[in-house]
Amino acid sequence: MTENRVASSYVRLLYEYVERQGKDPVAVLGEPLDDAVHFVPMARWQTMLARVDELERRPALALRIAEGIGARHFGVVGYAALACGSLAEALQRLERFHASVYDANPAQVTVQPDGVCIEWGVARGRPGALVDETAIASLVQLARDLTGRYWPVRHVGFVNPAPMWVQPYEDFFGGQVGFDEPVTRLVFDPEVLALPLRKSDPALLTLLDHQAEQLLAEVATVPAVVDAWRRTLVPLIREGQTSLAALAEAHHMSARTLQRRLAEQGTSFQGLLDQTRRHLAERHLRDAQLDLAEIALLLGYSEQSAFTRAFRSWTGLAPAQWRRRNAAALAR
Repeated sequence: MTENRVASSYVRLLYEYVERQGKDPVAVLGEPLDDAVHFVPMARWQTMLARVDELERRPALALRIAEGIGARHFGVVGYAALACGSLAEALQRLERFHASVYDANPAQVTVQPDGVCIEWGVARGRPGALVDETAIASLVQLARDLTGRYWPVRHVGFVNPAPMWVQPYEDFFGGQVGFDEPVTRLVFDPEVLALPLRKSDPALLTLLDHQAEQLLAEVATVPAVVDAWRRTLVPLIREGQTSLAALAEAHHMSARTLQRRLAEQGTSFQGLLDQTRRHLAERHLRDAQLDLAEIALLLGYSEQSAFTRAFRSWTGLAPAQWRRRNAAALAR
């Protein structure tokens, strides 16, 4: 079985927590993470959390760590969440691409009689109380930060035994907290899904937009009207809105009118979409810090396999092959 992993961006949350406590994070946790390494083995993450827990000897470490969470700790998935219009859309992104942040038991989101439920099974093992509690508390805190308001969780269930002090967990989550349950689960009011996201940490989206502007400056010159469509298409792609209707709406025209005008310029919506995605893909693949799953997300694909098929049709190579070949060429 492939070893479970967590994203380096997520692990940096612990370095920042230790520093906030007035301690040297390198002395406590070891050398800083290599920016070129996307994942940290789960075993190392468990050891790091245990080291801080042993050092502090205070209950509810995970809840204190989660207080410092931000979109940046979820990497590109966090960036994409910031572009969503509601918490429902953001959670869909997090569910679909969880493996690029937390490569352990996958999450499943369902609507049940008692509310919206997110569950994590135990098929890929039980990482332990510190890992599970940090992950769940961080997810809840991030969701609250994205919406700009506190909202209580109806129920939180953990597969691990109950700690000595349960009250801090009930205070943090604002609802019933259970332990020794068959799966890890969150249950909250359906109304929470409709909450709009506040404009938090705009620098993260600015970074992606700047990269897109660089890309568009590098590609071949096209008529001004096509360039305008292409520039509008870039953020739509990132938001997963890869339809003719979405582009037409952004330019205040009907889909039929846009289709006709594209044809007048000797192209089609699919051709424009594929061309823009290909250029974006090649730029993202040159960034060693981006995982293939993250690149698929940035290109608006629902599955990494769909991105792989599309990229192979454009270049004749799988994304990983293209990345290795170009990395070798640059090294010469």
